[in-house]
Amino acid sequence: MKTLRQTVKEALENKVAIGHFNIANLETLHAIVAAAVKLGQPVIIGTAEGERKFIGTEEAAILVKTLRAKYNHPIYLNADHTYSFEGVKEAIDAGYDAVIFDGTKLPFEENIKITKQCVEYARSVNPDILVEAELGFIGAASQVLDCIPAGVKITEEFLTKPEEAVRFLQETGVDMLAPAVGNIHGMLKGGIDPALNTKRVGEIAETTKVPLVLHGASGNSAEDIKASIQNGVAIVHVNTELRLAYRNALEQSLKDMPTEMAPYKYLAGAVEAVEKVVEEKIKIFTNK
Repeated sequence: MKTLRQTVKEALENKVAIGHFNIANLETLHAIVAAAVKLGQPVIIGTAEGERKFIGTEEAAILVKTLRAKYNHPIYLNADHTYSFEGVKEAIDAGYDAVIFDGTKLPFEENIKITKQCVEYARSVNPDILVEAELGFIGAASQVLDCIPAGVKITEEFLTKPEEAVRFLQETGVDMLAPAVGNIHGMLKGGIDPALNTKRVGEIAETTKVPLVLHGASGNSAEDIKASIQNGVAIVHVNTELRLAYRNALEQSLKDMPTEMAPYKYLAGAVEAVEKVVEEKIKIFTNK
């Protein structure tokens, strides 16, 4: 089985992207894996701090490892949005394939310091573990939003600057970078999110020479996502759209089956809804 590092390299070379989908329970995990196996594409399972607290860091690692072996399929696990070195260390020790230290709310120098610490620890445990950092605040809420989140600015002067990204990479040694390029965590009500600055994506990729990760892709247009992939994005994160599909389908099932007590029966529609969204996204990411 190829490592995630090898799989990301191939995605970048082929100008496609690996889908990164977050889970908070077993049924969403099964839905994501089913879609990836059906389409014959690698997939990254993401668990952010809140999700790991709910599922269990070690439990998530064991579940993904089990499914990877069962299907003999490239299913990887990433510790999404982790805000401390201790959290990163916990995920690395549990056997995660990748980790993200999110220091976007910290002063630039402090972000560099802790990110470098995370990289050094990952290298000491397993050089194949990928370490990602986020540069530029794009919000923190994975939910349907009425407006752009507080503190998030998507005009050009507030986007991640190529020269800033280069310095960050040189001083930290991270493997991948998630820049602010007009993307936001969560998605806006009633339509498509603001356009991504795909030109800036290309400028950062050309300057840094590392794979870029597009966070907050829920709500972005297929055209913007595809253009970003062509310009250097190798991984695309989707979470809010999965949560929305899950919740809507679950609400409908509970209406349709008001007396049903077996979770595996009233949750079936939610699993199917999530699987459908994942299929649609993977096809966009891989030009299928």
